[in-house]
Amino acid sequence: MATLTTTLPPVRSKSARPLTPRESEALFYRWQKLHDRTARDELVERFLPLARKLARRYNVGHEPFDDLLQVASLGLVKAVDRFDCSRGNAFSSFAVPTILGELKRYFRDHGWAVHVPRGAQERAVKVEDAQQQLSVKSGRAPTVPELAEYLELSIEEVLESLETARAHHATSLDAPHDDGEGESAKLVDTFGEDDPHLGIADARITVRVAASQLSRRERQVLALRFVDDLTQTQIAEQIGVSQMQVSRILRRSIARLTELTES
Repeated sequence: MATLTTTLPPVRSKSARPLTPRESEALFYRWQKLHDRTARDELVERFLPLARKLARRYNVGHEPFDDLLQVASLGLVKAVDRFDCSRGNAFSSFAVPTILGELKRYFRDHGWAVHVPRGAQERAVKVEDAQQQLSVKSGRAPTVPELAEYLELSIEEVLESLETARAHHATSLDAPHDDGEGESAKLVDTFGEDDPHLGIADARITVRVAASQLSRRERQVLALRFVDDLTQTQIAEQIGVSQMQVSRILRRSIARLTELTES
């Protein structure tokens, strides 16, 4: 990764104390009106904790934190140089989106192991970010429907973005791999194993063909019950019928599928 073209000042002990609005305004006046570079350096130094905090938000273990901090620091320098203190806004309200923009641009342009279309990259990053935020709030990994509702996307779009995110980082075939039995091997040694899903591939095709002969309502109820794992009561509330009607639809659909697959 390219290094910053601007040399950041060393962090001194005073950086632990945030600037007051008056101090911040005075430093920006010295930098923007008097072109005092020491004032610019002090502004960057004092707001480095903000850049570090935002960099940690994107530190999910794939990219070196030092690289993320460098990108966030570059965004901070750009924010200091572009901020217009005459508008009366707080510097942090301008700096945060500027720094986040640099981090997102870095992930978009440099964080992908293979070529992925720009739109797919941006949506995948949004889904990864939403996963992290929802995990922090709930203390567990969010479900696909929860991500879809949070981002106002369809379930198909979320699933596609999760699959796209797998192309974000490459893993060496020589990387160590634990086989689960205390033996260490290389990742490449795990390839060539039997796919456990092959045994049910024919059954899936048979069920899919049979399901195409069911009504749209029957297919919807089956998907909500056995794909989304909703209860009959939850399904009834979602499609606007009684729980008893859902039970009848399920029994009828399963019986019809059984008949079609055995014929």
